[in-house]
Amino acid sequence: MARVDRIAEPWGTRTPYGPGERWPMRVDSHLTEGTRPAEVDRWVQSASMLHSNGDAMDIAVKGGRIVGVRGRSEDRVNHGRLDPKDLYGWQANHSPDRLSTPLIRRAGELVETDWETAMESVAHRTRELLEERGPSSIGFYTTGQLFLEEYYTLALIAHGGIGTNHVDGNTRLCTATAAATLKESFACDGQPGTYTDVDHADVICLYGHNVAETQTVLWMRILDRLAGPRPPAIVCVDPRRTLVAEHATVHLAPRPGTNVMLMNALLHELLEHDWVDHDYVEAHAVGFSELEKLVQGYTVERAAEVCDVPADEVREAARLIGTSRRLMSTVLQGFYQSHQATAAAVQVNNIHIIRGMLGQPGCGVLQMNGQPSAQNTREAGADGDLPGFRNWSNDDHVQELAAVWNVDPIDIPHYSEPTHAMQIMRYVEDGSIRFLYVTATNPAVSMPELRRMRSILSQERLFLVVQDIFLSETAQLADVVLPAATWGEKTGTFTNADRTVHLSEKAVDPPGEARPDLDILLDYAERLDLRDKDGAPLVKWKTPEAAFEGWKECSRGRPCDYTGLTYDKLRGSSGIQWPCTEEHPEGTERIYVNGAFWSAPTYCESYGRDLVTGAPVEPTEYQALNPSGKAIIKAAEFLPLHEPPTEEHPFQLITGRTLYHFHTRTKTGRAPQLQAAAADVWVECSVADAAAHGWSEGDLLRVSTPRGQVTARVRVSGIRDGVLFLPFHYGYWDTAPGNGSGDNRAANELTLTDWDPASKQPIFKTAAAAATRLRPSDGSVAPAPSTTASRPAHGSVPATRGDDSALVDEEHAPSGGEA
Repeated sequence: MARVDRIAEPWGTRTPYGPGERWPMRVDSHLTEGTRPAEVDRWVQSASMLHSNGDAMDIAVKGGRIVGVRGRSEDRVNHGRLDPKDLYGWQANHSPDRLSTPLIRRAGELVETDWETAMESVAHRTRELLEERGPSSIGFYTTGQLFLEEYYTLALIAHGGIGTNHVDGNTRLCTATAAATLKESFACDGQPGTYTDVDHADVICLYGHNVAETQTVLWMRILDRLAGPRPPAIVCVDPRRTLVAEHATVHLAPRPGTNVMLMNALLHELLEHDWVDHDYVEAHAVGFSELEKLVQGYTVERAAEVCDVPADEVREAARLIGTSRRLMSTVLQGFYQSHQATAAAVQVNNIHIIRGMLGQPGCGVLQMNGQPSAQNTREAGADGDLPGFRNWSNDDHVQELAAVWNVDPIDIPHYSEPTHAMQIMRYVEDGSIRFLYVTATNPAVSMPELRRMRSILSQERLFLVVQDIFLSETAQLADVVLPAATWGEKTGTFTNADRTVHLSEKAVDPPGEARPDLDILLDYAERLDLRDKDGAPLVKWKTPEAAFEGWKECSRGRPCDYTGLTYDKLRGSSGIQWPCTEEHPEGTERIYVNGAFWSAPTYCESYGRDLVTGAPVEPTEYQALNPSGKAIIKAAEFLPLHEPPTEEHPFQLITGRTLYHFHTRTKTGRAPQLQAAAADVWVECSVADAAAHGWSEGDLLRVSTPRGQVTARVRVSGIRDGVLFLPFHYGYWDTAPGNGSGDNRAANELTLTDWDPASKQPIFKTAAAAATRLRPSDGSVAPAPSTTASRPAHGSVPATRGDDSALVDEEHAPSGGEA
């Protein structure tokens, strides 16, 4: 057994393996200082809630408190390994500022109240608005961090009971493009790839995906392949010199906003060299001829000029992709939050379709998620779509769902497409939505253009309900605050980015009067007296397991079929991938095997959208295009940026994550080891830009856009020239004006209100910005980690390390055998 500082060494020690072999086990565990494993009262099954990888773990409980975690060695996802956020983040559960009592606004101030008063206030305002203004005055904005059972209950209440179309999650901000892209290419959500593709691939492409920081355990798997025999080649597309870029065979660092140009050039090269599986395309795809015509004009030379990348490196990347025998690709925010997000990500799918590399070991695409239960938001209908990947444009699907819920189909809103989060906020802004129920998310920090967002959420005519575990920046604006239980304090299931379902059991009681989100939603439904068409209660369950059984029936026969799963079955050694049915009782590792897609017009979740306008494709148009349910090759023209750099704002600003924090730090900022590793905001610039402006490590800069400004110390990093990077995690709950950041700390003070036409995901990565030095460094350095993409390009800064409390036990166990 080794003891490793997992702040200094986030990915731990290596366990090399070769292609086709099983990834060796390595069990990571971390307990409160002074606690030995033998002193733990019990270990309770769970999985990670601070990223989307779905790493299985056991929660250590002693004296009724969580005292640590350890990885589950037999789980298919992580083989025992844990992310630093998992190893330390559980400490937030014990934070003394946890919400433990309901709050209600009286005379302009939030004061403590009882549950009866709080819930009756919420229910009364709902009933009042339904009577006065109808269901369109009610909106719900949820998260990617609840359990499936809670999302499904929310969807039933909102869609089947209240009848509002205004339901979405904060998943709109991070990975809505993942769902949209899958719908465009395969007419349905659901990841074609699986993590075990890493075990077989000979080329792995990562498009805008800094996996080393966003899914650290998946990166451990890739690192172990790279350390073993016959390692895969790596193609990295990222404007920053990430750890992935450091290990890449080819690193392409395009100008932000030019991803479609780059992807079209890669496709041009594949077609030019005939690296195409024509038999597969002929049998299993439509749209190839349109792609051939469009990419003719996208030469490597043109892309090299527009993207500012070397032409030879684009050719080499295309050669690796085109000659690979087992190609795996992943995509994340670098594409999803950029200009032409869906159009760019669809081209990754196109590569896999024309190369015939789907549904085989090592041949998969993962349009990655960013949150632990983002997949459930989409499956269960809490992102506005209909539950079970049903098609809101298909009347038969609406009738099918109405039969499951025992309601009249006309009561399920499907008169127009679901309202996305950015439009919900516009409806709040113009006064048509007067009641907004926000669950486990913090739009006052995470939404773009925060000055506008604060104005929207603080309107007197808006009744704002916030259900959360801390008094976040958003909760501070609420009319009613409902204290919720969190991970480890309630029971439920959730599904990761490769369709693996895990059960998380309650380990300890929540603090004070805090309640599980499911219990709060059930109370809300009961107070509204929601009924089915026979007069029985609409919501027919009282426990998480009963809600899961209800969801199973809703999923029956749909792509995300859970009918073969039970809580008892999920209490086994590993999570299980859907679809899990009587026919496939152990789950399904890969979908789309032998070109069997879920895209038949009568079955598919979506008919697609115009990638330029976002207009939905009409059912008759889709039927004509794809009558036999094949994959859809969708070409996309490159379009110019909406906000290009100018003389006044010469830089391009991109925002993103750092390894040690999650979202707005409401949990990770309260874990001492994680907070110390990245304690405050910083801004990154390139070596050339620093030299041109006379900036040095630690200088205090003011970064500004037409919407606001942020003050931060500069880190001269490996980012490409002309680009500035700000981490978006930092808000105002733990700071005050005058500390060097103050009121100008949140990156989203600077971002613009604009979104992708197809996925409706905000564009966080192409704002035009200026930067000026306020004062030179006083000897201080930027508070950026030295272990990540934010490490200094040259010179020395203090190494990012943890203290003794950061030491983690790593126990290696040989695995052996084939994958």
